[in-house]
Amino acid sequence: MASSIHLFLVGVVPLLLMLVLLKLLQNHRSKLPHPPGPWGLPFIGNLHQLDVSVLPHQLRTFSQEYGPIFYLRLGCLPALVVSSHETAKQFLKNHDLIFCSRPDFLGSKTLSYNGSDVVFAPYSEYWKEMRKILTVHVFSSSRIRSFRSIREEEVFQMIEVISKKASENEVLNLSDMMMPLTSTITCRLAFGKKFDKAQVKRFEGLVKGIGVAMATFYFSDHFPLFGWLDRLTGSAARLERSFGDMDLFYQELIDEHFSPNRPSSMEGDVIDILLQLKRDGQISSIDFTSNNIKAVIMNLFFGGTDTTANTIVWMMTSLIKNPKAMRRAQEEVRNVMHGKEIISEEDIQNVKLPYLEAVIKETLRMYPVIAMIPRESLDRVVINGYEIKPNTIVYVNLLAIHRDPQLWKNPDDFLPERFLDNDIQYKGQDFEYIPFGSGRRICPGMNMAIVTLELVVSNLLYCFDWELPPGMKEEDIDTQDGYVDVHGITFNKKYPLCLLPKNYC
Repeated sequence: MASSIHLFLVGVVPLLLMLVLLKLLQNHRSKLPHPPGPWGLPFIGNLHQLDVSVLPHQLRTFSQEYGPIFYLRLGCLPALVVSSHETAKQFLKNHDLIFCSRPDFLGSKTLSYNGSDVVFAPYSEYWKEMRKILTVHVFSSSRIRSFRSIREEEVFQMIEVISKKASENEVLNLSDMMMPLTSTITCRLAFGKKFDKAQVKRFEGLVKGIGVAMATFYFSDHFPLFGWLDRLTGSAARLERSFGDMDLFYQELIDEHFSPNRPSSMEGDVIDILLQLKRDGQISSIDFTSNNIKAVIMNLFFGGTDTTANTIVWMMTSLIKNPKAMRRAQEEVRNVMHGKEIISEEDIQNVKLPYLEAVIKETLRMYPVIAMIPRESLDRVVINGYEIKPNTIVYVNLLAIHRDPQLWKNPDDFLPERFLDNDIQYKGQDFEYIPFGSGRRICPGMNMAIVTLELVVSNLLYCFDWELPPGMKEEDIDTQDGYVDVHGITFNKKYPLCLLPKNYC
């Protein structure tokens, strides 16, 4: 980002200065102020002050100085950062309809086939129809249950691999195991097929490509008149290559579903569901094409792989650094599941595991799936005495809310016990805790994610004792964050988690 900003300052600042001055002369002053915020530079605003590698933490610090709602200027884009649960409720509940759209950024717009998806599409009748399709036909309770055997088969195979490594006293890179697991589950749910190692590697490369494309700084997002600089820097060409690679992959999968020799496993997968809905005329209110299917596939890529894998890694990281919590979670699972060789989803549904549930909740509090929720205003509104104009970008900083010392005692400590004494849920109604968002834009795959987390982590805790590699101490396990998207940050662990498993069952 720094080199791109330097090129911008050198090449186009004089012209932009004249344009900005003309714009300022045309604007009428509002009688209401906009929220406070750090002083920015002419033209680029606050862009030079932002460090993507620690952005949610940095904005959390800004909120301590400027308050629960503060203003940033990202080039030509006005932006607000919301950092308290009371203010978040104003945006995500009281005025949800005004703030239920998404920013129109080049990376997400391109990869979502011009907003033909659900995650990145702007609010519209089209989005409402697509959201309904995904909720009813892909993420309904009955559909999630129908995919149970796929999740169990993949998790059980992973447990066998770990057991073998434990028998050989081999240190395990848990981070490297989680991404293939969630990738394979996603591929089987969405495409009805299990990829070989080369295909999985290709799939994972495409998923990473999505992250890189989303994270790239594009001049056209922040300085529309100078979008041509994206061509000059090569970022536009890289985005097009990434999109082309993904589009080819998607098309191959769709073509397979039309083949008379397609495998029976494809019957009932997500692509088959969408194609069947189209054939039955149940998607008649929109022009449903292959691009719509590809956009939904992209959402499954984006929401079903990195996010779940990262959460599992954060959970195991937190437990290995807190041995008492690890022992308590293991004792609960082993006492309840005593005599089982391995834990199925039915086993989990038939018992109560309150501490395991608390561990999952605490992990999502400290390391939410998306650290910042991006929205865009559709109309003018006044909140907390501040005027917010249409087309203002709003980031709800979950890191700041989830670690607010006024809400949470010792907010930076991993303490699952805090969730044993309250009934706070992750379904978007308790605004001090909204790891999956809230309102119209709440994550539609939330229940699928929780089912997968419970199955994976319960088996990891039940089947193995976990130790640090020889020579390491608890304080040597880092909790440093890494990010892939400045416009809706995915919260991932920067360095891999390596542990030594010991067979228990």
